[in-house]
Amino acid sequence: MAQSPKLAYHDPRFIDSDEGRPIRIVSEYLAPLRTFCETGVTATVVFFGSARARSGGVLGKYMDEAVELARLVTEWSRSLPGSDRLTVCSGGGPGIMEAANRGAALAGGRSVGLNIGLPQEQRPNSFITPGLSFEFHYFFMRKLWFAHLAHALVAFPGGFGTLDELFEILTLAQTRKLDRSIPVLLYGTSYWKEVINFEALVRHGTIDAADLELFSFIDEPQAALALLKRRIHLAPEVPTTPCFAKSRVPTAAS
Repeated sequence: MAQSPKLAYHDPRFIDSDEGRPIRIVSEYLAPLRTFCETGVTATVVFFGSARARSGGVLGKYMDEAVELARLVTEWSRSLPGSDRLTVCSGGGPGIMEAANRGAALAGGRSVGLNIGLPQEQRPNSFITPGLSFEFHYFFMRKLWFAHLAHALVAFPGGFGTLDELFEILTLAQTRKLDRSIPVLLYGTSYWKEVINFEALVRHGTIDAADLELFSFIDEPQAALALLKRRIHLAPEVPTTPCFAKSRVPTAAS
């Protein structure tokens, strides 16, 4: 008797093929969506920063301060109506990302890790809450999930990946593509002002002076927490499903 062929969605050769790419892409949207709905993760404070940071190294102080800020954010979240309303989220790897997940764990809260497979540096850290560690192949789907649930972003010193993720959020804010404001904190004023000359962008006319208001510089965990408390606006009721950032609907005047 001839053996029945595999169903297409059970056939690894098809799923891993060029033709199966759309299925792989949508899976990286739907699988996290299902988990976030099941676990009640509705809103995040996203931490970006270098995977290369190490305790005692050049970026060591930022590691310590990322731990402390994540701890403070988690303690604040756990004091709000409804447990864990704001969940710390990182890129899931080592360095600053690990520090953020560790800080949340120290406060007894949950945290998310959006990891991505890379040849080096990027491995899921051990402080991510079990069940909230995700593995991505596509950078753009990972960045979608950073933005989708974000109610604030804290960018610590980092390299190409951090810059890519930071400017994704700033571009969405500048172009008013989201229906809610996402506060952006650049942690480490001296680093950011040396690495990026934002004022030069204004001087050359490539951004407006008003665009400089899309982010704030910060240098101390308590000050960062105070700013987040002022800028994050949560609905009074406890949501039961993820609080997605939605695209702003264009109007005739837009």
